[in-house]
Amino acid sequence: MLEKTVWRQYHEQNDFREILAKFYGVESTEIINDDKELYGVLKAKLTKKELKLFAMDSADIENETIKSEFSYDDEALEKAKFKLYKKLKQDKQRYSFRAVSNSTSEDSE
Repeated sequence: MLEKTVWRQYHEQNDFREILAKFYGVESTEIINDDKELYGVLKAKLTKKELKLFAMDSADIENETIKSEFSYDDEALEKAKFKLYKKLKQDKQRYSFRAVSNSTSEDSE
């Protein structure tokens, strides 16, 4: 399951739950439990480029490698990272990754 994803190109494990939990400052149990569902939300909320940048950046890939992958210069890379993390910090993004305590979902955009 999820072996051939953008995430797995740069990470040995599907550790996006732990990385999101650390980013949001919550326990990993507060993030959606099912890897497939969580990755689906991640793909839905981020563009392909943003998802790839998030995977590469969280895998501690060197900036030079990232710049060559996306054909960015220093300024473009910093702007892309800023935009990505600004987007992830938005409440509507943060709440979409949270585990729902009951089976009803109010905001299904």
